[in-house]
Amino acid sequence: MSMQSHQCAALIIAAPASGQGKTTITATLAWHYRRQGKQVQVFKAGPDFLDPMILAYASGFPVYQIDLWMVGEQHSRQLIADAAKQADIILIEGVMGLFDGAPSTADLAAILNIPVLAIIDASAMAQTFAAVAFGLANFRQDVQVAGVLANRVGSPRHAEMITSSLPDNLPCMATMPRQTDSLPSRYLGLVQAEELDDLGQRLENLADSLVIQSAFTLPQCKIHSEPAKALPLLLKGVRIAVAKDAAFAFIYQANLDCLTAMGAELVFFSPLTDATLPAADSLYLPGGYPELHLETLSQNSAMRQAIGEHIKANKPVLAECGGMLYLCRSLTDKNGHQAEMCGVLDATARLQARLTALALQQITIDDLTLRGHSYHHSILESSANAISYGQCPNGNQLSEAVFQQQRLIASYIHFYFPSCPELIARWLLP
Repeated sequence: MSMQSHQCAALIIAAPASGQGKTTITATLAWHYRRQGKQVQVFKAGPDFLDPMILAYASGFPVYQIDLWMVGEQHSRQLIADAAKQADIILIEGVMGLFDGAPSTADLAAILNIPVLAIIDASAMAQTFAAVAFGLANFRQDVQVAGVLANRVGSPRHAEMITSSLPDNLPCMATMPRQTDSLPSRYLGLVQAEELDDLGQRLENLADSLVIQSAFTLPQCKIHSEPAKALPLLLKGVRIAVAKDAAFAFIYQANLDCLTAMGAELVFFSPLTDATLPAADSLYLPGGYPELHLETLSQNSAMRQAIGEHIKANKPVLAECGGMLYLCRSLTDKNGHQAEMCGVLDATARLQARLTALALQQITIDDLTLRGHSYHHSILESSANAISYGQCPNGNQLSEAVFQQQRLIASYIHFYFPSCPELIARWLLP
């Protein structure tokens, strides 16, 4: 197939470290340009569910993950090229520090040839700001830093001090004052967008406080990709019920696209509020925060019974992380409160005070390799049968089990369906 090329203004939003304000700044820039009537498409580098919820609200469009390992270079290019057909501006929020990890945000910038906007927390520095910026711009010659954004600036005088020493070829795109409207977080990351009733006003205030330097122009990039291949209709006519509410919201948009591209019909339901399952051949229970809704989930006995009947009828179920915890006999939160869950998986789960797992994972079953990641604060005690164990590509020893019980597949791994649609179809086909 011949390569296709599309041109679009594009930036990768990166920083020297986590906690510098990448998500807040990316959301603010999306809101700022959207207020100007521009169509903004935002992507998130690396596996993440919470940041994309905020970014999708800010941009008005679904946010897709791009990643050189989990998503792959070819699929990442396709996603960005498809966005470039309609978007005026593409913003890609990086992960961790610019050069951290393997693959890193810098690797992504180099391979995609998209310039970086470096976000630097200036709250505790003056002229050293320029030295940090210079280091980011010159550490790797294959990474182009188009400019910097000074975050958490104390005053106009502070802004002058931190930007006056920048080299001429490293402009300051904008400054952002110390924020009172920063985005709240909890142990897995930012609070979910739907939990913030005032998110729109927060973004409005942040965009108002952003001081864009008029001399800065967004770089235009050519995005090259091969045309996407059509997926075989392996799930044609299959009706899949997908759990989606405040307790189960960790869903890759690309997963849903993958299912529909294979011919599936998706219907959504809420284990929190619905008493019955929609008529469906298969169930998909994604991750989320079931531990924050123990009482509601436990008291909805009608839904728990409906899921039990679905499984007893030997119908397919795929449950990931929080979806798997919901299927356990019981779930105990961080405060020691325990509640009955569906009881269809021979396991109990308990939240821990600290992170228990964070790693990329891939599994191989019958020569089919499926990729994803694991990120949780709970431990599981189970006697269920493990049919496979995850492997981490970068030396992490974490190896998550994939359990099978009749047609139920359950794991802590959040799977990225486009990495192996054939295996996903096998699990969800009646």
